[in-house]
Amino acid sequence: MKKSAIYTKTGDKGMTSLVGGKRVAKAHVRLDAYGTTDELNSFVGFLIQEIDDEHDLEILSFIQHRLFTVGSYLATETEAIPPKAASIITDKDISVLENEMDRMDSELPQLRQFVLPGGSESAARAHICRTICRRCERCIYKVKEEFPVDDLVLMFVNRLSDYFFLLARKECNKKGTEIFWNQALI
Repeated sequence: MKKSAIYTKTGDKGMTSLVGGKRVAKAHVRLDAYGTTDELNSFVGFLIQEIDDEHDLEILSFIQHRLFTVGSYLATETEAIPPKAASIITDKDISVLENEMDRMDSELPQLRQFVLPGGSESAARAHICRTICRRCERCIYKVKEEFPVDDLVLMFVNRLSDYFFLLARKECNKKGTEIFWNQALI
């Protein structure tokens, strides 16, 4: 059996191909968006290593699979090739995140101050996911300025950053202590 080539040498001059074959510069707005999505997915994998709740692990696995879908979608010439219905985010996907956020929020103490990232290893990792997710969302909006982007993709990524914030709070309350911003220290 022949091994697949890891390196193709087709990107050595700063160009790469989108799904559909179109060649674009590696600085193309789409590459920034799907590259940031991939970075987020990698950090979700890093976060998973510190999570011990089976239900949260199932949700994080769901998120990783959806992020891979989002990355594939962003790597596709949406202006020329309509994505298959199964390859985009659905209302049900967004509901999964919203239901999880409602569940976690109902179990957490009311928030009365700004929270600083940290408090426990797992919470710090969730905060990293949150901030990368926010950057990912900004990158996708840049794509949307030039190319069609399904609104459900943007809604999913927006909800996802909120999910990571609540997961960080949950992990702090479970394994550490929430750190609140103290403006007097400035």
